[in-house]
Amino acid sequence: MNEGMREVAGLMARAQRVTVLTGAGISAESGIPTFRGSGGFWKDEEEMMRLSTLEGFLRDPQAVWEFYDRRRVQANSVQPNPGHESLADYETRALRRSASFALITQNVDGLHARAGSRNILELHGSIWHARCFKGCCADLVQLPEEPLPAYPPECPKCGAMLRPHIVWFGEQLAPAVLSESYALAEDSDLMLVVGTSGQVYPAAGLPYVVKRAGGTVVQVNMEPTELSHAADYNIYGKSGEILPELMLFVKLGDKL
Repeated sequence: MNEGMREVAGLMARAQRVTVLTGAGISAESGIPTFRGSGGFWKDEEEMMRLSTLEGFLRDPQAVWEFYDRRRVQANSVQPNPGHESLADYETRALRRSASFALITQNVDGLHARAGSRNILELHGSIWHARCFKGCCADLVQLPEEPLPAYPPECPKCGAMLRPHIVWFGEQLAPAVLSESYALAEDSDLMLVVGTSGQVYPAAGLPYVVKRAGGTVVQVNMEPTELSHAADYNIYGKSGEILPELMLFVKLGDKL
């Protein structure tokens, strides 16, 4: 472990108000495709507009439901990786020493919860939930692991069409989730930013909120991003390798 990673592990062991921000990179290491590029969910802009916008859903709800069914099947076929598991372990250890911990994710695949993380804010929703298209029923509907037999399903309360509980392009993030995320960032003394390009706002603005409030930002990513110049520490490589290594030192610090 190099000196920079030792310093980061020491910060992790001492931090009292921890926030983690994760993006597609951590799930990619489990086999979940990223959004664009080779092997991504969308081949081009036209397909993205067809499958991930409100207009596309209204035009062909069955095609959109089938797309999200495929995503659920795929997510269920892979396992959380050591990066996910390390963050869940870190949360447990932080809470044990009475530190606060929150995990804010841009991912919608549910892998953090399956790894054991508990205090999760899903900025972009979840493929495992649906909600009433009319908005008259506030409760989320849990979706099954197997593909849905009919498209689109109906709201169990009012009978209206359900829609995936996903923030599509052109839509705003849920105000309550966004507000809580920014409040957590402003109160953080440490933020780990894992596997996100730092290009998608408003999530990309959270590390800068931490910086303005005097906190420390640590980026873990495969390559430099737009955040690299502002982060206090940049560690490049697979999060599934780096986070377990950091946690080994955190555990050692717990015993000292």
